Formats: sequence, C-alpha cells, structure tokens
Amino acid sequence: MFKQNVSRIAETPYKVDHTSAEAAKSLAERLINAVHQQSGERHVVIVCIGTDRSTGDALGPLVGSKLSGRLATERAAVYGTLDAPVHAVNLKDTIQEIEMKYRNPYVIAVDACLGQLSSVGMVTLAQGPLKPGAGVNKVLPEVGHIHITGIVNVGGFMEYFVLQNTRLSVVMKMADCIADALTETLCQFPARPLADLAALQSQQPSKHPLVNRLNNLFGLNR
Repeated sequence: MFKQNVSRIAETPYKVDHTSAEAAKSLAERLINAVHQQSGERHVVIVCIGTDRSTGDALGPLVGSKLSGRLATERAAVYGTLDAPVHAVNLKDTIQEIEMKYRNPYVIAVDACLGQLSSVGMVTLAQGPLKPGAGVNKVLPEVGHIHITGIVNVGGFMEYFVLQNTRLSVVMKMADCIADALTETLCQFPARPLADLAALQSQQPSKHPLVNRLNNLFGLNR
C-alpha cells in the first residue's frame, strides 16, 4: 500500500538523537528535501500508527494528536490520534479509506519501534513503506512512501511487556521532536486543496451492463 513512486532520499536511513537541541531542525531539513523531491502536487497524508493502551506504542497517536492541533487539512491530512488511533485492528480499513478519499496521496508513516540499547531515543527517517508490527511478530499492511520511527525501548525479548513499561517521558519528548519536524516541513510548502471525491468517483470505471441490468431488476440502482 502506497509503495509506488519511491525515489532515493539523500542520506537515509537518517538517525538523530531526540535529546539533541537541533534534533527537530535536523530532521526537518531531511524531511523538506524528501517531500520536495517526491510529493509534487499530491496531497500529503500522515498516518500515525499505535495505541494509547501501551506507553511505548503511544508514540504515533501522540504525534498525530499534536499535528492535528497545528496543521490545517489543506496542508496535510492526519490519521491516528489519541482519540482515534490507527492500530492493528483498523489499519487495513484506514488505508482503504485514504485510497478512496485522495488521488495518489504522498503518505508519511509514523510509528514506534524497539531496537538496540545504544539506539534507544533515536528518531529514524527512511525511504519506502513502514512495516508496522514487525517488532512484535505481527503481519500488517505496509504503508508510506517514507516513514519515521522512534526507537522507544530495547527489543529482542518480551516485546509487549517492554512496550507497556516504556517511560512516558521519553515517548512524549520523542513525539514533540517528530511533530515539530513535520510541522516545520509542511509549513514550508503551499497548502494544497483536498482531492475532489465526487470527481474521483466519476473517474471510476462504470459497471458492466449486465450488472446494471441486474441492479435495475432488484432495485439496487435507485
């Protein structure tokens, strides 16, 4: 899902320590370059994956909630907040909704992940789709033309327990870093109108004549 038209982003995967004073600015510089190269006239959609039921996995919804209060929908559509999280149960439906609502959107995916002890606290930007659930052995749809991940804790053993016992302070600060970088990035570009859903639907192929006749017979075209 949303994997086509991915070109090389300079210096990715790129990692920055969220505790660095220049972390958000540095991340924004790479994001601006990536969005400028690939998005064109496409509407930007940010999919923040995770759940508020687990401290470590709340990174995505926290970023989504922060962005929802900062960005107008003309600049970017945001999916996945604390009030309406995007997680394993509804990710597929969310992707289908985005595909129906936007014409060829440019998708940025955000999620938490686990990693080595030396990498905890790092924010990573990489090209290509995000593979959510990989750290906890779940097979979920891939999403994103580029993706941002925050390494919130150590992986390799009892992943669910580790995520649930991650320090909220770390996750909040990482969410601030990512949200600040995305806000700075998207405010550098002109606001783009939302895709016209009616026009998009009018471009869909018409039903087969036999299907139309059957629908008329059973009153389904009324």
